[in-house]
Amino acid sequence: MAKQVRIKDRWVGEGHPAYIVAEIGINHNGSVDIAKQLIDAAVRSGCDAVKFQKRTPELCVPHHQRNMIRYTPWGYMTYIEYRHKVELGYPEYNEIDRYCRERGITWFASCWDKPSVDFMKQFDPSCYKIPSACLTNSDLLRYIKVKKEPIILSTGMSTMEQIVAAVELLGTNNIILNHCTSTYPCDPSELNLRMIITLRNYFNCPIGYSGHEVGLATTVAAASLGACLIERHLTLDRSMWGTDQAASVEPQGFERLVRYIRIVEMAMGDGEKKVYSSERSVMERLRLSNTIP
Repeated sequence: MAKQVRIKDRWVGEGHPAYIVAEIGINHNGSVDIAKQLIDAAVRSGCDAVKFQKRTPELCVPHHQRNMIRYTPWGYMTYIEYRHKVELGYPEYNEIDRYCRERGITWFASCWDKPSVDFMKQFDPSCYKIPSACLTNSDLLRYIKVKKEPIILSTGMSTMEQIVAAVELLGTNNIILNHCTSTYPCDPSELNLRMIITLRNYFNCPIGYSGHEVGLATTVAAASLGACLIERHLTLDRSMWGTDQAASVEPQGFERLVRYIRIVEMAMGDGEKKVYSSERSVMERLRLSNTIP
């Protein structure tokens, strides 16, 4: 079986260009205007999709953290109040859906709980993303599986045994598995990019990469190792307030990232040795003997 999955009008997998996702996540800080600016930046960069996050705070915030006081751009408030501040509702996502259609870019979201899955269903999502934090939530995995849409599953903070169990539950027919290390930002020594190869050899499904490191070189390396989906966080400014901003890429950097990945893809070639026409004049000038036919 070919290791490929169709997301909207694009095949993702072996033999296809990397599917590049700009994760907006919660870097919009609750602002649709900022979300639109990030969508614009993703379009300019040549990304294939943008990704958001959707959670139900009452289900996703542990009880012992709910009343912890945090400093936010809106002043001091409890953590659960903050989580509500950065959550976008139906009017906001309806505008995001309209705007992405206008700009011609695919969008989807990480769903952290069942109500969030139901919420996203009304927008006819091209796929569902399961975040690393939910890889061991078998109830959520089953709930998303029955939707029969493509699934992207990130594997951060998970053991190989947990990944195997999750993939056995979901099946491999319509899933993309993302190698990931869930540290923000992640030290290069913990990226373990060779896991992309390990996962490719172990699972009969496309393997992608979700990066949280600083810089671009290691993400380009992930693409050269065969990651068929590349996901990085996008921000307007890494100094903005928010937990994911420091591990994000600014617009100009994202443009370079997409360009570098496309150059690497072109440079990989087909693995068959040949003499290029551009070499022939050099060969005639420099090769002194052709005794080996």
